[in-house]
Amino acid sequence: MLVLFETAAGFALFKVLDEGKLKQTDDIWKEFETPSKAGKMVSLKSFSKFDNTADALASATALVESKVSKDLKKFLTKNIVDAGAKETLAVADKLLGSAIKDKLNIKCVYDTAVQELIRGIRQQLSNLVAGMTESDVTTMALGLSHSLSRYKLKFSPDKVDTMIVQAISLLDDMDKELNIYAMRVREWYGWHFPELGKIVTENLMYARLVKVMGVRENAPTADLDSVLPEDLVGPVKEAAQISMGTEVSQEDIEHVVELCNQVIEISEYREQLDEYLKTRMLAIAPNLTEMVGVLIGARLIARAGSLMNLAKYPASTVQILGAEKALFSALKKKQATPKYGLLYHASLVGHASTKNKGKISRVLAAKTSLAVRVDALGESDHATLGVSARVAVETRLKQLESGAAMRGSTQARKNGTPGKYDAKRDAQSPALIKEKTKHDTSLDISMTPTPKKEIKKEESSSESSESEAESSEE
Repeated sequence: MLVLFETAAGFALFKVLDEGKLKQTDDIWKEFETPSKAGKMVSLKSFSKFDNTADALASATALVESKVSKDLKKFLTKNIVDAGAKETLAVADKLLGSAIKDKLNIKCVYDTAVQELIRGIRQQLSNLVAGMTESDVTTMALGLSHSLSRYKLKFSPDKVDTMIVQAISLLDDMDKELNIYAMRVREWYGWHFPELGKIVTENLMYARLVKVMGVRENAPTADLDSVLPEDLVGPVKEAAQISMGTEVSQEDIEHVVELCNQVIEISEYREQLDEYLKTRMLAIAPNLTEMVGVLIGARLIARAGSLMNLAKYPASTVQILGAEKALFSALKKKQATPKYGLLYHASLVGHASTKNKGKISRVLAAKTSLAVRVDALGESDHATLGVSARVAVETRLKQLESGAAMRGSTQARKNGTPGKYDAKRDAQSPALIKEKTKHDTSLDISMTPTPKKEIKKEESSSESSESEAESSEE
């Protein structure tokens, strides 16, 4: 028996000297307690060293995926196939053994005894391979593991999803910070100009106005047209003249203006981040974006962890994704479970009435699940499925809102409303719907009711006849 052993330095091929000891699986470790015992159990037949780190990385990547690399194929062909060896090859991976058998027609074995044998070889590797110390093996293994980790990170299929997850998380955090900063600006500057908060309701416009105007006394001379629409310039100037706010120093205004600069900068960066997220979503998940929009689609991916994980979820999970806390609370209290999670904010669900939101969210979740699977596993970059699925959901929404019932099958939709009975159709294709038969009144039999006195006489006569029959029998 031959044993294939992979190291960070290259491939090694060992020959088992005493195969009889492999029958005692629990005692194999005793044969590798000392270097002398290990030398009596196995011997090195051949060793192929990697030429550079790239070859080692390529071979390690292939082994992780249970594939036969070029170096391994060349090594086994030279030492087994070309040498005419008919011995069995012991491998550490069952799938790798199947691949070797398919490509090189070498019989491979994988069992518990082989695992114990390879474990013993790894323990005495520095003694079995000449010129290889234990420190060298550790250093080479560490370097190869780092290279393999960088390779996986570089070519990971989830790395693009990570950008979407990070972008939507940052976008949500920025929205919270913007709300906090904007409310602080309003509250701070409101002591000086309280009437401005009711006139200008948009936070970004409010911050830009405070930056341009400064104190309210500068309202008549400041260039308000650059930050305000025409219909708000007049009311702001009038309110500044009759304001009931307190007086503030120039130092106070400088701090307020600095805070306004922060609000403006964060708002501008948020717009750039939103555009970046939109571009990423259209490139990675166009069908999902078409169904639920950029933000909802990105939040679904972030909640699942990656696009591939979201594609593995059934439609029922996609429907309540984001409402896990409410779901488990309802299950614990034995109450009604939630009908929607993140999909509640989708435009299609928002257009539905209150009684139809649950039905539309279920339909939307089913179509969204299909769209995600096409994005994750398909090769097309177009949102063809997303467009058709969205049209189907909109059609279903119109039917629910109008109260129209859906037909039972696709064939019924194609056939439409069945026509009336046609008596002129031939016998080969008779009409499916027959004409209603009319009731023939001439065939009815009318029965005249019997008077009550006659009924009593008949009953008395029948009773007398029965009594006479009984007396005659006696």
